[in-house]
This record gives sequence, C-alpha cells and structure tokens, in this order.
Amino acid sequence: MIAAAGLAVGTELPSQTFPIERASMVRYAGASGDFNPIHWSAETARAVGLPDVIAHGMLTMGVAIRVVTDWLGDPGAVLEYGVRFTRPVVVEYGQASELEVSGRVRSVDVEAGTAEIDLTAAVAGATVLARSRAVVRLSR
Repeated sequence: MIAAAGLAVGTELPSQTFPIERASMVRYAGASGDFNPIHWSAETARAVGLPDVIAHGMLTMGVAIRVVTDWLGDPGAVLEYGVRFTRPVVVEYGQASELEVSGRVRSVDVEAGTAEIDLTAAVAGATVLARSRAVVRLSR
C-alpha cells in the first residue's frame, strides 16, 4: 500500500497499455448482461453511424482503472471513480484497440489518508475518457 505521507502531488503512476479485443467484449457482455448489438454486430454499428463495433463504455472504464489498482496493489482501496466518455473505442474485426492509460496524483490528504488520481485514457492518441478521476485510500 502506498503511504500518504510520502506521496507528492504530481507523482506519475506507471503508464500501461491494455488491448481491448472483441473477445474481451464478449466476456464483458456475458458478465454484465449488456448485449446491445453495437458491441458485436458491425452491421448494426454501421447502421447507426459508427465505423464498426465499439467497446462497452463500462468495460473501457474498468480497464482504465487498472493503472490505479495495479499501482496501489489493492482494488479495494478505490473509494470513488468517475469519468466522462468522450469517444467510443472502436474495435475492428481481428484487431485489438490499444487503450493507453496514464495517471497523476492530483491531491493528497495526509490526515484523511486519501489521494485523488487523474487518469488519461486514449486510443491511437485520441482521448476516450475525460475527467477521469479516482479517490483512493492510502496507508497512513
């Protein structure tokens, strides 16, 4: 666990790249019950103006927070997490979309033993999550 007292505002978390594949989307659909055809049918996705199928927003959000949970070593230390979706993650047939995620400590409350972490998530240089922020519990 990361100590609040030794953590500085501006500290960069280790960046990571996560592949999002159609197989990931199938597993997520089964786990979540979200079988909207824009996530599995290219024909349907294109009919509504998308270039191809898109990853579930909550899948993208869940993958992105791994930068924080891997850094902390404890997924249960995430107290709050929110994002604004800016563009969909398009997943073309036979290819993975590479979700590039980085994080930076926005603030530290040593007394409360918490920190705010800002995340940046992009695919091919285009931001897919904005205002992505987590509040985490730290050791005191």
